[in-house]
Amino acid sequence: MLERFACSPAETLRMDTAQLREHFLLPELFVPDSLQATYTHYDRMIVGAAVPATQALELPAYEALRATYFLERRELGIINIGGAGSVEADGERFPLGRLDCLYVGRGTRSVIFHSDDASAPARFYLLSAPAHVAYPTRLMTAEAAQPAPMGATATANERIIYKYIHEAGIPSCQLVMGLTVLRPGSVWNTMPAHTHHRRMEAYLYFDVQPEHRVFHLLGTPQETRHLVVANEQAVLSPPWSIHSGCGTAAYAFIWGMAGENQSFADMDALAIADLK
Repeated sequence: MLERFACSPAETLRMDTAQLREHFLLPELFVPDSLQATYTHYDRMIVGAAVPATQALELPAYEALRATYFLERRELGIINIGGAGSVEADGERFPLGRLDCLYVGRGTRSVIFHSDDASAPARFYLLSAPAHVAYPTRLMTAEAAQPAPMGATATANERIIYKYIHEAGIPSCQLVMGLTVLRPGSVWNTMPAHTHHRRMEAYLYFDVQPEHRVFHLLGTPQETRHLVVANEQAVLSPPWSIHSGCGTAAYAFIWGMAGENQSFADMDALAIADLK
């Protein structure tokens, strides 16, 4: 398991491009027949991925957790962005099609990832946060998430939002998770920008064509920075940072949060004119 320490606004301000990428970008998550994980010190969120191509993959008890099994003190959110697959949680198997989500509660001792077809393997994106309450494991399909349209073509941000793990959806201790799909011709997400000092956030950009990129904006509103992000790369967003992006073509992204609360309204909105 890799590790990323938290950075303050002051030290981030002095970083060059390579340092920004080193601290905030997770460039290689989806590796065939491998399980990748990064332990972050932003609300102790773990960001990872599992691609069970020719073999099933079991979530290990990483040494860094000092636990007898991965979910001894944690909860887990999983979204599949690849081919059909399934997740086996303590012997119960849950099928996950593309864009389906599974929440796995604290105390689940065994989590095993499977693909239905090795030539088109499942690509499971993982977010895990500490949990002090055990909630039941629950599956939600993309259709059941009640996709909500938002934005407009006039502002190049027409998109569909899928909410999975949140206050009115799958219950969790502190994890919040969902995804957004931009319509063709739309490129902006989360603009006007905002911050939320009580929660960190992680973004996974996907369905980005090989020749295209997303410019992810970060930093304080008065001192913005950016990362150029390719397909299936993730960005860590500290609580003090904006987290917005603009692509060279339409794309999709998974958003996930952990922290003090789960309220979507708990954010500090920013006027576009105030960004610098």
